[in-house]
Amino acid sequence: MSALVKALTGLTPIDIVSELDRHIIGQSKAKRAVAVALRNHHRRRQLPEAIQAEVTPKNILMIGPTGVGKTEIARRLAKLAKAPFLKVEATKFTEVGYVGRDVESIVRDLVRSSVAMVEEEQREQVRERAQRAADERLLDSLLPGGSTEGREQMRVLLRKGQLDDRTVEVEVEDAKPAMSMPGVPGMEEMGANLQDMLKQFMPAKKVRRSFTVREARRVLAGEEADRLIDHDAVQREAVMRAENAGIVFLDELDKIAGDGNTSGPDVSGEGVQRDLLPIVEGTQVNTRWGPVNTDHILFIAAGAFNVSKPSDLIPELQGRFPIRVELEELSAGDLQRILTQPEHALTKQYIALLEVDGTRVRFDESGIVAIADFAEKVNAELEDIGARRLHTILETVLEDVSFGTNLGDVLVDEAYVQKKLEGIVGDEDLTRYVL
Repeated sequence: MSALVKALTGLTPIDIVSELDRHIIGQSKAKRAVAVALRNHHRRRQLPEAIQAEVTPKNILMIGPTGVGKTEIARRLAKLAKAPFLKVEATKFTEVGYVGRDVESIVRDLVRSSVAMVEEEQREQVRERAQRAADERLLDSLLPGGSTEGREQMRVLLRKGQLDDRTVEVEVEDAKPAMSMPGVPGMEEMGANLQDMLKQFMPAKKVRRSFTVREARRVLAGEEADRLIDHDAVQREAVMRAENAGIVFLDELDKIAGDGNTSGPDVSGEGVQRDLLPIVEGTQVNTRWGPVNTDHILFIAAGAFNVSKPSDLIPELQGRFPIRVELEELSAGDLQRILTQPEHALTKQYIALLEVDGTRVRFDESGIVAIADFAEKVNAELEDIGARRLHTILETVLEDVSFGTNLGDVLVDEAYVQKKLEGIVGDEDLTRYVL
């Protein structure tokens, strides 16, 4: 947990909100709620062990229309915390006993992401040793039986990259595709477990393959890193991180909230809620990496709740999301700020993309205001999809510019935006399909 503790130690809730502000406009209530929840992960780890077990995370339910930042807040939070993170849609699951994904796969996927994270950290630690060992194997293939002096000269050329484009034949492990059993409920891990068991009795087969020297160095370094990593320690650390700092973002929760009028078996609605309940409450799930306890995993659920409402969820599940945050709809002013203020704002992305082909786009303030006004108008008249509307409008405004190359300087001002959008926005049927 040392890397995780180090990542969290210096992050106060104020720091977390400030970092989120670099990428997400508005929604201060939601930012404060997730910042406190993340900080509490760190606070709990500093308590005596007897108290640690009693302090459970306060799960969050974010309510708001699509495109206002629910998913982005959770995604940026996970990057900030360097914690195991999983985003899933509640509609992907079916009740236990029916064909489809069972809710326990949430925990398995979370641990899988944790294993990948810890493995990458371990690979970074052994990268230099692995690369040295890979270079020695490569030199054996490039200069079999060569003299010590010749080998040293070849090693210098190899490290300078002067041999990168040469083709070489090397012996590598024959990677077999993963075994899977799609569509069989509760059996998603069986293929992987069976493959792990077979590896113990059947060593990996070696094959000779041709690569460029550049590619061979990468492949061989990966194999050597796998040998240097203590995979048992990786699994123990990964399970510990998933249990103590894992974050699950459960999207589209409103889609499985019923109104009680459903006839027949509701295999992807109330049944899924009942199956979710023990996972959110805290239970033990068996995975290929060992049993995983979900008591201290933070769940952040989100949904628009424009048809159903949070009270349509089963009462037990409602009680497991004590913190509720309502995200505000985006105004024209918010949309203007989204276009310009985030570190990687949409307008900055388009400027960088088009500059590759010699087209220098400049967005005038009047053009930004016009784009935001059009987005707000279309959201109000049609379906409100929040900031996602900016993507469709910008694509329409810059369609001709994107199609051309080496166009020189292009100014996107109010007149330019009006010219591109006026005919479309004025025609309601056309707006429905184009914007």
